[in-house]
Amino acid sequence: MTPATPARAALIALDWGTSSLRAYRLDNAGRTLDTRHLPWGIMRLPQPLQDGAASTPLSGFDLAFDQACGDWLRAEPTLPVIACGMVGSAQGWQEAAYLDVPVDLERIGTLLTVVERHAAGPNATPLHIVPGLIQRHGLPNVMRGEETQVFGVMFDQTRGSDAHPADNVLIGLPGTHSKWVNARRGRVTHFDTFMTGEVYAVLRGHTILGRTMSEAPAPDMAAFERGVKVAGAPAGRAGVLSTIFSTRALGLTGELASTSQADYLSGLLIGHEIAALARMLHEQGELPRIVLCGDPALCERYIVAMQHYGLGTPEQAQNATERGLWHLAVCAGLVKAPPLTSASA
Repeated sequence: MTPATPARAALIALDWGTSSLRAYRLDNAGRTLDTRHLPWGIMRLPQPLQDGAASTPLSGFDLAFDQACGDWLRAEPTLPVIACGMVGSAQGWQEAAYLDVPVDLERIGTLLTVVERHAAGPNATPLHIVPGLIQRHGLPNVMRGEETQVFGVMFDQTRGSDAHPADNVLIGLPGTHSKWVNARRGRVTHFDTFMTGEVYAVLRGHTILGRTMSEAPAPDMAAFERGVKVAGAPAGRAGVLSTIFSTRALGLTGELASTSQADYLSGLLIGHEIAALARMLHEQGELPRIVLCGDPALCERYIVAMQHYGLGTPEQAQNATERGLWHLAVCAGLVKAPPLTSASA
């Protein structure tokens, strides 16, 4: 029996953030062949050796790049490389200027920033960085990396006949800085940011609220739902700065176990976020199609809150970052789009 020929790669895609680096090797249909996860975010890079042997020592970015995909490139030197995230920030490898919102998503792929990796040798593969988005009307707002997830949700044709018309979509990206992105017909029109995840981490780790918390053997979803409901109850009208103290007060009065307080606080913060979002959406009238994209366990929490505040059960997108990087590479001409099949036509 003849062994199967290994699938050939067509693209290396990097999701390079503040704290970690994910690398994907994709085939000519955009399918993931290999994945790697390294701790080399832009604020924590490997340190170059100071032995003076190299005339042009490699930077921490070059070293992290080589660990992520150097062997892939040595095996297939002609593979293009595309990256999104904080690697294109002012603190990154090379700054990729923000694009102003509103913006057509396909335009993003035509305005990549190219990093020529001279220190790695005369024929080193360049890196193409996806620009972030900036919103200047009202309070300024920015994103880096999330625009690629939005692209993956909006332009992934692999959903075939199950795909919905993208006339009016709200894409939720829960995380450290949760983003809610309005997109219409392939165009980002507006987005909002909630620092829910980071505020939760700070409150739990660096305020008096964390002093009475203890680790739980399993998530307490009843405590989480209690927090979600308090955010929208009459007591919640005083705002998040008032209700978060109830995490401590409920513990001191014996109404909330120490092992339940972290989940209660999570529910409060996510509840306030979704309550605010629901008010904004209901003021606009007709609800858009809502798609969530992120860690499955975190998305489940958001779904509980969205159901409570009358937003229904959103769809959930999978693998949006690597799919978005693939479609952006197609727009940039780095790879060719595969022909449509009957299943995806």
